[in-house]
Amino acid sequence: MSKPIYVLGTGLSHDGSACLLKDGEVCVAIEKERITRIKHDGFCDSEAMQYCLDAEGISFDDVSAVVQNANFSNFDRGNKIFHGQPRIIPDHVKTVTISHHLAHAYSVVGTSPFDDMAVLVIDGCGSSWDDCLDLDGAHVPEAQPGADFNHLFFEKDSYYLYEKGKLRPVYKDFSPFGYFLKGYSMCPPTTKHSIGGLYSGVSQYVFQGMEDPGKLMGLAPYGRPGVYDFQAFECRDGRVFVNYDWMKHFNRPRVRYEDLAENFDYYADIAYWMQREIERALLYLVNHRFEHQPHKNLGYAGGVALNAVANAKLLKQTGFEDFYFQPAAADNGLAIGCAYYGWLEVLGQERIKHDASPYFGKSYEAEELYPAMQTYAGKISYRRLPEDEAINRTAELLAEGKVVAWFEKGSEFGPRALGHRSILADPRNPDVREHINRNVKFREDFRPFAPSVPLEKAGVYFDCDYPSPYMILVAPTREEWKKEIPAVVHADGSARVQTVTESVSPNYYRLLNKFGELTGVYVLLNTSFNKKGMPIVETPKEALDFFMECALDALVIDGCLIEKAAVAQAPRKVDEKKEWEKGLGSLYPENVGI
Repeated sequence: MSKPIYVLGTGLSHDGSACLLKDGEVCVAIEKERITRIKHDGFCDSEAMQYCLDAEGISFDDVSAVVQNANFSNFDRGNKIFHGQPRIIPDHVKTVTISHHLAHAYSVVGTSPFDDMAVLVIDGCGSSWDDCLDLDGAHVPEAQPGADFNHLFFEKDSYYLYEKGKLRPVYKDFSPFGYFLKGYSMCPPTTKHSIGGLYSGVSQYVFQGMEDPGKLMGLAPYGRPGVYDFQAFECRDGRVFVNYDWMKHFNRPRVRYEDLAENFDYYADIAYWMQREIERALLYLVNHRFEHQPHKNLGYAGGVALNAVANAKLLKQTGFEDFYFQPAAADNGLAIGCAYYGWLEVLGQERIKHDASPYFGKSYEAEELYPAMQTYAGKISYRRLPEDEAINRTAELLAEGKVVAWFEKGSEFGPRALGHRSILADPRNPDVREHINRNVKFREDFRPFAPSVPLEKAGVYFDCDYPSPYMILVAPTREEWKKEIPAVVHADGSARVQTVTESVSPNYYRLLNKFGELTGVYVLLNTSFNKKGMPIVETPKEALDFFMECALDALVIDGCLIEKAAVAQAPRKVDEKKEWEKGLGSLYPENVGI
């Protein structure tokens, strides 16, 4: 048997990550925040790289190439120091650095189902002109700024063609940085004229944090049309520019936690207006790129590609026929693109089509769960169940109105929980949304929840004629089902749907179908296994800790059903390890209750 070929990719940005390819396929990948437990953690990549190597049981000596994304000026002493932090890549390992949008584009190339496609990248800020490796052959509408200013112009959108195994740039647009305009309360925090930059600026205005554009999308349906008629963007000559004159009308940025509740309509109206403006700008830009260089298929990445509402408009109002939305579209996906660039371009290997799975985290052994459970001796009951029985019992609990956390094998890569690190509930219960927001996730009441549904049944409940496996598209809920599944229907009647297939997620698919058999409704409320401001749980211990501090009713970890004891007992001297091996929960046996 020949020795495997490994390539390690790493994204040195906010939302840092690492991805390890084995013979051209993802064998493990992780976002740094899942390890450090710091939301959006990034930049120095040592923890994420080590996680991948350890999960595969290899060292850097086994890696043929490391490919990274960062601005070249941020490195010191070769690759040894990044932003003042030491890195762990040995000197003898071949290391290649690529530019930002190129990494995003290869994250699409590597994971897309298409053999050939157009690739679009739109975000808040990419690499500077000086650092771009993909300018040759691209149409750049603005003249080169000149050597003294190249470092101040940054990528804002890029368009490529991937055909016959090669990616080539077609159109790239740049913008000066926006920090000279900080006097505006909604000023883009990155480039002056990027769609993603302005969306982040408005998010900062409404939520006090640039990391919350998803919240802005969730708030928008509560706003009223016609309150604001400013055009946030000027669209001309195939380009999108941010207007600034209208910003002087907005001088009430949120500064206190209470401001949102006290002025809810004001901020909701802003969110509604901004969402409509984002959609207008995107439709203009995407249709222009299609006319400039048409193609049947479009792969899409960059932070703006996470806007599920706008994505649904692109499906219906552009010339492209088929779409692939990269599930880790933001900077957490850079590592995936870097790894595939290493495989395809650095090593010159053939592309191997990805199997559509987003579950890139390592699996945890039962032995790793047991020590975590010992922490809560006397406070929990558990039972290890055969796979079918675990699925059936979980479906029964959900049908009884319980809120259940579902933890299975390797974690999802990206911002959405897709059935491996999920909190699940019955969508028929109109009160469960408020209960989970207030007592489980501890977040704002307006935040919506997504439905998971078997792909073949999605059209029954939603006006959804397109697969949405990564929860990155919204669809209208069919009128006859709005009152039947209220917990997953947003204020405007829409839902951010996840379609589930047996080939990608067999156990979650079976759980959905078992719940459907019991209730007649083949839909589950699915939200990420975390609370406000916390990354999605990664390990069994993190899952147990969160389970014990909130109002979850049950936790299922790889077939082990865990519930809280009705009456907590003081720990006693029992051979818990022996009981664990027998498979019947023993913390303590009399508290199993099932």
